[in-house]
Amino acid sequence: MAGATLETTIDDAVVLKAFAALQRLMTDTTPVLRAIGTGLVENTHTRFEEARDPQGNAWAALNPDYAPLKRGPGTLRESAMRGGLMGSITFRAARDSVEVGTNKIYAAVHQFGATIEPVKASHLVFRLASGLQFRDSVTIPARPFLGISKADEETIADTIADAIDRRTPRA
Repeated sequence: MAGATLETTIDDAVVLKAFAALQRLMTDTTPVLRAIGTGLVENTHTRFEEARDPQGNAWAALNPDYAPLKRGPGTLRESAMRGGLMGSITFRAARDSVEVGTNKIYAAVHQFGATIEPVKASHLVFRLASGLQFRDSVTIPARPFLGISKADEETIADTIADAIDRRTPRA
């Protein structure tokens, strides 16, 4: 995922203990991590719909001069689901990890923010509602969409607990 991935480690002792128990019950935890990946992608989609970062903070508002020209239903959403950044969020599961991200080349600009400057021209040229703009640079604010939220922590813990319950013999 060359566009944007964010590596994080779960340090919740209860989740780590539960995952260790799961590893004792299963030789290959990849199916459980696939289920976790599916849940994390769904939670990330919810953050796009709510225009919030993983900590629950609202994303920076759109430039009011850009907003009237914007296509799509919301910030960072060009289409309802497919083709845009939101629709490109995917996951990759392995035996002991799951990675969530996107291959969109512009994803890192939105995740971390950036200042765009011309490379081969004297200035940037683009259109806003007020007309044609000529600028030396444009700053795109960070609008983090990747990361572990409280909902993600719950998804991870619940998925592991369910997997353990299904593999534990009943008395």
